[in-house]
Formats: sequence, C-alpha cells, structure tokens
Amino acid sequence: MSEAGGQQSSEGSTRNGIMALEQAYSGVQRILQDVESTKNNLSGSYQGSDGGAYGRLLDQWDDQVVIILNNLEDMIDKLNTSLVQHGLAQGSGNEAIDQSFSASEAAFDALSGSGAISPAG
Repeated sequence: MSEAGGQQSSEGSTRNGIMALEQAYSGVQRILQDVESTKNNLSGSYQGSDGGAYGRLLDQWDDQVVIILNNLEDMIDKLNTSLVQHGLAQGSGNEAIDQSFSASEAAFDALSGSGAISPAG
C-alpha cells in the first residue's frame, strides 16, 4: 500500500470517527432535551420529598451529561485538528457543534438556577 493510499484510508477513518461522534453528540442532545421537557412538565405536580429526590437525580444526571458532551466535543476537535495537521479539509462544522453546546450549557445553568433560558429554544 502506498503512503497516499494509507493517508486516504486514515482520512476516511478519521472522517467516519468524526461523523460517529457528531451523531452521538446529537443523540445525547436530543435525550437531554427530552429529559428537560419531562422534568419541566412534572415539576409543577410532582412535589414533596419524592419529587425533590427525583429533581436531584435529574440534576446529577445533567451534570454527567455535561461531562459526556464536553468529552465528545473534545474528541471531535482533536480529530478535526488531526485532519488539518495533515493538510486535509476541515472535517465537520465546529460552529454548529459549539452553538449546540452553548445552548445545552444555558439549559443546565437554568436548571441549576444559575442562569436563564430564553423562550426561543
């Protein structure tokens, strides 16, 4: 196998990895939105000690999701950097990922009481 063929194979594998990570990131975002929606829907009627415990559980889950999203974004960035270092075109839309991540952080801030979500969604 020639070096060019090896580089093409490596590029293809890297791009496939980026695509898989982006899909995982999007999937986690969708689940996060579903959980947030459920939490908001139940918060008015699900009060008392069991409701409080449920809210704390979801807050802990949110904290873990932030870590997962950070790690996914970091891996995507590293793979994109690898493509750039090898003189290849950018592998993904980092701006879209960054916007989604910023939106998720705003949601976490609002859920934890340290910020506010705009109703625009």
